[in-house]
Amino acid sequence: MKLQPRQQLLEVWEAAARTSLRDGGWTWGGRGGSNSISDAEQLLCFMYPASELPGFRLDTPDETADDVLAALTDLGDSVEIPKLLLKVIGEYLRTYTGDDGRPIFSGGSYFLPSDEDAKITPEQLQLDVVDSFSMSVTLALGTLGFLKVFRQSVRREDIRREIRELEDLASSRLSAAMVGLLRSFTINAFDPGAPAGRALLRTVNQTGAPERRVLDDLRRELRPVRAGLRDLSIGSGSEVDLDNENLLFECGWTWGIVKDAPDVSTPLQIGPQPKGVAADTPFLYFTVNALVGISDLWSERTRVLGLLNDDQLNLAQSLQRRWDLTQLYWRTIAMYGRGTWPLEDIPWKTTDEKESEYYSLGVTAMVVQSLVNSRASDVDLGRVASVLEELAIRARIIRRGVPGDPPVLMHSPGVPVNLRGSEELGPPMIWVVSDFAITLLKRTIWAATIAQNTRTRERLLTLADQIWRHIMQRRCADGAARGLWDQPGNVFTDIEVRHEEPSWYFSERVVEFLVAAALASGESPLRSPQLVEFAFQMLSEAEHLLDQELVTRQLVEGQTIQPKLRSIQAALQRARLIISDRPATANALINNALLDLERLAVARDSASEAI
Repeated sequence: MKLQPRQQLLEVWEAAARTSLRDGGWTWGGRGGSNSISDAEQLLCFMYPASELPGFRLDTPDETADDVLAALTDLGDSVEIPKLLLKVIGEYLRTYTGDDGRPIFSGGSYFLPSDEDAKITPEQLQLDVVDSFSMSVTLALGTLGFLKVFRQSVRREDIRREIRELEDLASSRLSAAMVGLLRSFTINAFDPGAPAGRALLRTVNQTGAPERRVLDDLRRELRPVRAGLRDLSIGSGSEVDLDNENLLFECGWTWGIVKDAPDVSTPLQIGPQPKGVAADTPFLYFTVNALVGISDLWSERTRVLGLLNDDQLNLAQSLQRRWDLTQLYWRTIAMYGRGTWPLEDIPWKTTDEKESEYYSLGVTAMVVQSLVNSRASDVDLGRVASVLEELAIRARIIRRGVPGDPPVLMHSPGVPVNLRGSEELGPPMIWVVSDFAITLLKRTIWAATIAQNTRTRERLLTLADQIWRHIMQRRCADGAARGLWDQPGNVFTDIEVRHEEPSWYFSERVVEFLVAAALASGESPLRSPQLVEFAFQMLSEAEHLLDQELVTRQLVEGQTIQPKLRSIQAALQRARLIISDRPATANALINNALLDLERLAVARDSASEAI
């Protein structure tokens, strides 16, 4: 990619530091106001790169890189930066912990009334939401890792005491977030003849096959998922009866704690478990976000640092089971059949008869995540790449939008999601999602990281470059948000609204992408089997010619081998060492060695003719 993730991340850190620290103090809240999600997103703009990338570590003052210190100069020096983060993390954890000790995961200002004239009630503003659970898992793990390493550099007892207190608060928040995710998981079972069943069968039946045959085949394909879901024992979803195989079903996460969800029995100190009101049906947007957060629970860093205790590991295992089953379910539905995949039939239609390119993106995100974990074939990746390209075109990301273009509404104001069940406590609420472009980019770079075919990978990286140019154009150029996101009016002329404050919602997702791009750039380049074979053939010829030179060339007194031949020998030894992992580089070394050997041969022949 033409992207420079390290430089871009440093620029984002510089902008985020300047925006966050105003008038000598930390400023919470951006465009969406201050709430448990927005404030977590603001912190993650700093904590996520520091947790995932060794070159961005802030927990060891003596090892902080010079360019990192230059980018964060507004926050202080290598010693003051971790102290400031300690203070800010403490503010966040204490602000979103209730008097009863229960961590707070409310949506707050991110909740909007479906009717602009209605006013959301205080009880609704305090409802827990899956986005907050997911963000809190990532933030709490990053915080625990930061505190565990930073403690080793601290000698002052008051700071060490603060670290211990924050570890307890972060661990409690992590536990409560996992319990919240367990209580937000849902299984929606329905009769094939019901509207939801007919909608699902229409989605998977891309060839016009007899409905009865499709139904029987789909039941057979979903049998492993059904069996796994039937064995769930804790959290919501465990009460659903899936013994009746005549029923179809879908699984995933709803927007908040499911209505009448049972408490999760755990010895962990998480305070009282609140009652839920969320409808007992999965939402694509919240399912995708839940899966992203849950995957951090078994990351390499989490395992190496031992960030989970035994009781938390039990919760994590329950979540991983749901993660695996949900991935398998949506991959089965999205890639069903031998002809056109349902995923390729854009836009995706949900079981409640709603359709949108955003829903296609949600299903694609789960398919890509599943393919990443299963190291899928390039045939599947090629078809997914076509879907990603089509979505980029339809959303006017890599095509120019025209006045009055409906797809522009996906970017601003965004796609509204009805929070069914919220009307029990007040007016119906909606959740507006406007991260289409950056979510598409994240899935594109994920797919590119597992592509083994050079052409497929180049295709995906080219698409990623195009989407990145679009996102860079949406960067704020002035005001408090300068250097951050999101200003869609820079790209779409129909959007007249200009924003002064940053969207931490969008900016944090840009940071996630940049971290993924940085991690991908550290992996070994693709290895073409044909190129490896060709390199071995060239190496064989070069080594044979070198052996001839060593046999025929006269030795200089005091030397076992002439300097030029020694250089050629070293180059060929290096080529043999790296030929399997970097065949193109090995080829370059072999080419140079062959040219040097040819020059020696020509010089020898010329000398013979002169005699």
